[in-house]
Amino acid sequence: MRHFPIFLDLRGRRVIVSGAGETAVAKLRLLFKTEARIVVYGAAPEAQVMAWADAGRPALFPRPLTEGDAICAAMLYAANDDTEEDARVAAMARRCGALANIVDNLEDSQFITPAFVDRDPVTVAIGTEGAAPVLARRIKREVEESLSPDLGVLARIGQSFRPEVEALPMGRGRRVFWARYYDEAGPRALTEGGESAVRDVLETMLADALVDAETEKPGCVALIGAGPGDPELLTLKARRLLHEADVVVYDRLVSSKVLELARREALLIEVGKTPYGKSWKQADIDALLVKHASQGAHVARLKSGDPGVFGRLDEEMDALDAAGITFDIIPGVTSAAAAAAAIKTSMTKRGRNGAIRLLTGHDVNGFAEQDWRGLSAPGATAAIYMGVRAANFLRGRLLMHGADADTPMTAIENVSRPEQKIVSAPLHRLPEALAEAGIRGPAILFLGLSPRDALDAAEEVEPQTQSQIPLWSVSDAIGGL
Repeated sequence: MRHFPIFLDLRGRRVIVSGAGETAVAKLRLLFKTEARIVVYGAAPEAQVMAWADAGRPALFPRPLTEGDAICAAMLYAANDDTEEDARVAAMARRCGALANIVDNLEDSQFITPAFVDRDPVTVAIGTEGAAPVLARRIKREVEESLSPDLGVLARIGQSFRPEVEALPMGRGRRVFWARYYDEAGPRALTEGGESAVRDVLETMLADALVDAETEKPGCVALIGAGPGDPELLTLKARRLLHEADVVVYDRLVSSKVLELARREALLIEVGKTPYGKSWKQADIDALLVKHASQGAHVARLKSGDPGVFGRLDEEMDALDAAGITFDIIPGVTSAAAAAAAIKTSMTKRGRNGAIRLLTGHDVNGFAEQDWRGLSAPGATAAIYMGVRAANFLRGRLLMHGADADTPMTAIENVSRPEQKIVSAPLHRLPEALAEAGIRGPAILFLGLSPRDALDAAEEVEPQTQSQIPLWSVSDAIGGL
């Protein structure tokens, strides 16, 4: 982010427009929405500028800007339609301590003016760092359509009522009050009875909220599937509960883009578990959830993927039950499903495999033992979580129990994220292929599934038979156990 978005208080402050032609007229239309003292310098001003000046705003000086004119100004727009003149006045403004914007010159400007949607006092600013003005206008149109014209009226009434609402305790009580006002009660009252009805509704809501505030409300926990990383794969319920949470407890693999959906005021706590590294103990995580919920907080417990798939969900539910704390489970897109989508294949297919197993490559006791004979049978399909470090172990066990050395294996690292990487190899080359591609995880390994484009290419090439696999590769894999 090159330009940091802020809202500058211009009430009573001088804003200068250098230039009085068509370009200046466009800027003045925007500036008239502010409470600034607007001053225009420019020879041969447009008729529209003169008409506005005659009506009392802006102050007009029909001459070029000179040294000292920008003293104590907050901002200056260089809108002379003359490159040299714009550079000259911008330099004078900077010497006087005023921020300077040269119209249509991003590199030499100290600030830019965003597109904005005006529902005074609600203002939505839209910027693209000057890269895509057409896109900014499209977003502006979409926001305009989504925001009711009555929003500004509701905001002004709400603003005048804020001192009364300070009688409510800080935090969730006030947030719930204002959410109910803006989402439901306020719009309905304005439609049915006008502005006076809105004020009456606020008084009634506040009286009810003060009674509720005297009764201690229990906390709760939402056990949320955060998906594999792409925030667009979150469910609507997950997004809502995350935004409403007072405390967010999240796994190491939850993406930063998902965490950005939490409120800035929320307490964010990472409870990372690093394979073979420093990790939180599950008992400590359970205690953390109980602690914050017992204090009345709404806790969002974010688990990568789906909370019920290798997410230690039962242990956290047991701890919450034991403490008498209510909880909800919000399912998420598990990494296996997202990985299958990434390689454009189905996890099950009629005539190919009628089932798929979800396995873990290792557990608390080390590499995990599985039904190797069943997994080695022709057509067996599995999604293997936490399998990268266990790749050599997996290969050995499968070959030892009769798996075809050419069984397709596919690894998808950082599923659904921009840095996603896909590697496909036969079983007998799995560890080497992962090492060559630099796959370290997090990754899903598919046994028996190939990317769709690899299957299309395979139809044109006769597949290699097991007898063509060098014997050393099988024996070497088994000997590595």
